Amino acid sequence: MILADVAPPWTAPLTDGQHALIQYGVAIVALCLVAMLTRVWSARREVGDRYRPAVHASVAVCTVAFLSYLLLAFELQGGYHRVGGVWVPTAEAVGTWTARYIDWTVSAPLLVVEVVAVSAIAGSAAGWAKRIGATAAALMIVLGFLGAVVVGGDFTAMLWLGIASSVCFVVVYAVIITVVVRSLPVLPAAARSPMRTAMVVLLVVWFVYPVVYGLQGIAFGGAVTVAEHLLLCGADVVAKVLFGLLMLRVARIRTAADVIGDDDTHPESIWIDQLRHSEGTSRPIRSRA
Repeated sequence: MILADVAPPWTAPLTDGQHALIQYGVAIVALCLVAMLTRVWSARREVGDRYRPAVHASVAVCTVAFLSYLLLAFELQGGYHRVGGVWVPTAEAVGTWTARYIDWTVSAPLLVVEVVAVSAIAGSAAGWAKRIGATAAALMIVLGFLGAVVVGGDFTAMLWLGIASSVCFVVVYAVIITVVVRSLPVLPAAARSPMRTAMVVLLVVWFVYPVVYGLQGIAFGGAVTVAEHLLLCGADVVAKVLFGLLMLRVARIRTAADVIGDDDTHPESIWIDQLRHSEGTSRPIRSRA
């Protein structure tokens, strides 16, 4: 097999065990997303209005990802026919890959929005960070989709589209790093560690996606397809669940700090790690005149 003509992963036959492993990974991620969606929705009242967009973005991320994993599960079942102990892919098997890109096209920009929403960046700077970061994130995924699915199998086309996607990748990284680094000195001390951890988690786990993209261009087989799916399943859990929990923690800490500093009001007490960080209050915001 030459690099210029590598078969896409969805065309590889799977053994019973390989097919079951992918099903298992998909089901686990779907359940993790439901659990995360329940947690974020139940915690929405613990976050002040100023940081509520981060909660809304996280809810949207989990909802979109869960629906895409349902689609992926249906495509995994309907896109393969079991023949003599082997799962043979049909033309519909490409949906197992398309479903992931549908999710990422929406969720990647929203993850950037989450970071900006809980950061110390405000006003026009926040607006520009969201617009540039979200646009670059969307383009990164669209270009990756063109390379991996639309021209999948043509190594040269995959390579150039991958390079173009990587440029957007760098822009997204630059936006996230700039926003977090500028925010850390301003954030409450308790919020700095989860904010820094969230940045590192996201920047590290996002490297999994180009690795899988590159693997698609140089290797083929049932074992490779399973490895790619499981790597992407793990990356999705970290990027959407662990990252989302860290963003929620930062938002709650910042809400408590605003209430204590009389910069905002919040009707409920805020508890983090079984410790009360602020009392519920309905006092008016302190005048800054």
